[in-house]
Amino acid sequence: MAWAVEFHPAARDELAALDEQVQRRIQRFIDERVLKADDPRRLGQALTGAWAGHWKYRVGDWRMIARVRGERLIVYIVRVGHRREVYR
Repeated sequence: MAWAVEFHPAARDELAALDEQVQRRIQRFIDERVLKADDPRRLGQALTGAWAGHWKYRVGDWRMIARVRGERLIVYIVRVGHRREVYR
């Protein structure tokens, strides 16, 4: 099963605003773990409350919030940021 990862334009901007080392770490996580996973839901955790229906992926102190669209095999990343700010 081959998954694809897409970024919301705002999430792409958030990623680009991060330090280059953090960007590489997040991109490596996407390339080596998410894209190769049989089911990316196993790598993340389902969110509740205002973010119900979304999944979070942890990369150190950084988080990606995504929607997993299983019918189209797409992980759609909607937010990228530090753990203390990303859920706001």
